[in-house]
Amino acid sequence: MSRQNRTERAYDIVLFGATGFVGTLTSEYLAAHAPEGLRWAIAARDTTKLERLRERLAAIDPACAELPVLRADAADPASLREIAEHARVVATTVGPYQTYGEDLVAACADAGTDYADLCGEPEFVDLTYVRHDARARETGARLVHACGFDSIPHDLGAYFTVRQLPEGVPLTVDGFVRAEGMFSGGTFASALNQFSRGRHVVAAARERKRHEPRVVGRRAYAPPGAPRFAKEVGAWALPLPTIDAQIVQRSARALEQYGPDFRYRHYAAVERLPFVVGGVAAVGATLAAAQVPPLRRWLSDRLKPGEGPSEEKRAKSWFRVRFVGEGGGRRVFTEVSGGDPGYGETAKMFAESALCLAFDELPSTSGQVTTAVAMGDALIERLRSAGISFRVAATR
Repeated sequence: MSRQNRTERAYDIVLFGATGFVGTLTSEYLAAHAPEGLRWAIAARDTTKLERLRERLAAIDPACAELPVLRADAADPASLREIAEHARVVATTVGPYQTYGEDLVAACADAGTDYADLCGEPEFVDLTYVRHDARARETGARLVHACGFDSIPHDLGAYFTVRQLPEGVPLTVDGFVRAEGMFSGGTFASALNQFSRGRHVVAAARERKRHEPRVVGRRAYAPPGAPRFAKEVGAWALPLPTIDAQIVQRSARALEQYGPDFRYRHYAAVERLPFVVGGVAAVGATLAAAQVPPLRRWLSDRLKPGEGPSEEKRAKSWFRVRFVGEGGGRRVFTEVSGGDPGYGETAKMFAESALCLAFDELPSTSGQVTTAVAMGDALIERLRSAGISFRVAATR
């Protein structure tokens, strides 16, 4: 059980944005895997779509025929306060979060309600820390961002790797990501939005740094690294400019298990050099195009939020993150792996995160916290039971 008394609120979990593509997958996962007695509801701005979704969920679990549907709109703060005040956990898929997300974070922080999202937008995460972390600490709310492929495999994977290494010594961990699959429309929209707001992203990071307390007697950092051939994984390593490394760094700053001096680097693992060159060129071209409004609109039309690939395509997708950790004379290779990263596994990670916050015995935390800090071992065990692999590949 979480800190809240289970009978205090009408719902254990409210899923906001349930009618979107990833929201629907998350709803279906909950319908198929929810524990007996889970009190949950689906929420979105279109009640007709919610009712159609409820019919779809009832085909999975007949009990869902009575599932509550709640109208809530990101543009209506009063409706967001309503769901926050009646839920123990609010999980939201409504992005880009920089555009649509802050009022819900504020509502959850005020109501003492745990909050989870799929956000991979550094600016949004930094601004919500500055504006809402203190209030969430006062009310006991846990604000947990990046509860999907951004950034659970990387955050919990680094945490899992650290657990295999000696305590109290300097540690280094490198993460190497391989994946076959499509980004979700929401992820693509969020990335374009962040690419177009470079100065704002930097300003938000600086503002956060002014508000964050200094860590005394320990150090945790996540330098970008440089492209290189990584013999330890037999692939070219291309630094990934995603939020994942920042999330790992924040976990390391908060948890003493990461040792007195911790370094994390985050890479895409690419087997062939031409793909490295092509990947750098593609990211550069997208970054440049995002600065020009007509080109940004054209790109956003290629994959819109709420859209996604067929079930057959998702079934062929996969991800694998290999970690190399060193410290205290020990070297360990670990791996986190699973199926379709952008959709199926993200929905699974997201749903299990919400269930973990609602029901599991967890460390006493509040404010803006990472998945490793808020849920750690409990979430790893949930994900393992759900089919995502966390394993030690080798030690030396």
